Amino acid sequence: MYFEIIEEIQKVEVIAVGNKIREIDKLKREYEEGRWRKLKGIASVRLRSGLVVHAELYWSEAHGIGKKDIKIKN
Repeated sequence: MYFEIIEEIQKVEVIAVGNKIREIDKLKREYEEGRWRKLKGIASVRLRSGLVVHAELYWSEAHGIGKKDIKIKN
């Protein structure tokens, strides 16, 4: 991960669930079966350079598996 989340993620929204997620096959293959959801939210993050920015984050999660593939979008 090239950044560190330094505060709790706010304004969390569900974008897609199950087969509506484009990379659902990859998630099931790499992690395991589960009720996968694609989510987005906003948090302050510290970049590798040390700069702290307010960023929009996207990630996938499933019950019992947790957050995976966290990405900065904006």
